[in-house]
Amino acid sequence: MGNSVANINSFADSQSDLRYLKHRSILVLDDEPGIRNFLVKGLGKYLGLIESADCFESADELRQRCHFDLIIADIKLPGGSGVDWVKRLRESGCTTSVIFITAHAHLSIAIEAIRAGAADFIIKPFRMDQIITAIDRCIERQDIKRENFVLRRQVDKIFTASGMVGTCEVMTNLCDVIKRVAPMPSTILLEGESGTGKELAARSIHDLSERSGIFVPVNCGAISAELLESELFGHVKGAFTGAHQAREGLFGHASGGTLFLDEIGEMPLAMQAHLLRVLEEKTIRPVGSNQEVPVDVRIIAATNRKLDKLVAEGNFREDLFFRLNVLNLQIPPLRERLDDLAVLSRHFAESIAASLGIRPILIDDRELGLLSAYQWPGNIRELKNVIERSLLLNMLPSSCIINDTSAATTSTPSSNSLELAEIEKHHILKILALESGNKSAAARLLGVSRKTLERKVALWESLS
Repeated sequence: MGNSVANINSFADSQSDLRYLKHRSILVLDDEPGIRNFLVKGLGKYLGLIESADCFESADELRQRCHFDLIIADIKLPGGSGVDWVKRLRESGCTTSVIFITAHAHLSIAIEAIRAGAADFIIKPFRMDQIITAIDRCIERQDIKRENFVLRRQVDKIFTASGMVGTCEVMTNLCDVIKRVAPMPSTILLEGESGTGKELAARSIHDLSERSGIFVPVNCGAISAELLESELFGHVKGAFTGAHQAREGLFGHASGGTLFLDEIGEMPLAMQAHLLRVLEEKTIRPVGSNQEVPVDVRIIAATNRKLDKLVAEGNFREDLFFRLNVLNLQIPPLRERLDDLAVLSRHFAESIAASLGIRPILIDDRELGLLSAYQWPGNIRELKNVIERSLLLNMLPSSCIINDTSAATTSTPSSNSLELAEIEKHHILKILALESGNKSAAARLLGVSRKTLERKVALWESLS
């Protein structure tokens, strides 16, 4: 042990950085004075606090007075076992990490120590590098647990329901309702302007419902009246011209899951009658079939129009409206939740930048003030598009709002005249030209790896 003490300074000096220990505290519990002195002298100059005890009573007194990030404890001590002592600590709610040290290298002892919650197990005699390595592992695990806890709290606050971003009161209330009703089988009607995130809300309801099936979205306004019945209910072979084989409809595909009927207000009146029967009977009849097929599907409908007004105008069945309107959730427009603009903008900036392989833009308070002055007629969808456009053009988001006259630039092609891929190509080639073709320098400016940049340039060259 004496030779090890002589090597403490040379070992510590060889470490890249032990400064992370200066805010840490350790309690050493061992009845051997030599071990206690070795650890106190070897670790003391790097730690914020190190205390030692030779028995359980002294250790408990120190624990009452101080907080310790880590305990290094011998297993065999006068008056009992260090393992039993740690078990009692765990039962009392103490979660401090423990490194056990022992001169008895029996497998049964090691197993007992691990079951008691040992973070590490070191055999005497040991070297200082073994202790520091064990301490490093313990502290890293503690930091990861702490960071994960904080991140979970932040995620729970920001992503108030599955995938939904927002912290303002209206969104918090909405997500509370979603969490409460998601496990129920009831039909839900989502109303809100285009681009407000109705499909995301529907997916959140499905994700939180724990239904065994999948989430199946269908846009009722994007399918012709002639095809919609077959698309939803399926058809048998020979049901109509071109039906060369039987096909399962979206109701069957969503069995056990959720069918999301977007733009339900655009559904033709004839199909509304069929849908009403499905909701009442819980069965479907494929086109051309005489057989009723039972289905277990939860229906979530959405519309950017007021269905009660469509009912009054005779363009939507009143009985179907009442069937769908079991629970009505209003998805607020972005202009009514501007408090979420900061978290939404930064969320989109980070996620889109990661998908494009470029550096995120920095959105400061001044920029957020400019974005808040805009009315956002396209809601969340428009904000996401503006953030993506700003990333590709390397501009601030407020300069990329289409309705803003300041969006015009003299040196960059309009985002309306080019596909996004072309805008990205133009921007990258412009940066390359500014750096005289130096790919490493250009990659640093773009915030991507040189390998990513080389791959994109090689692809463009192969297509030219």
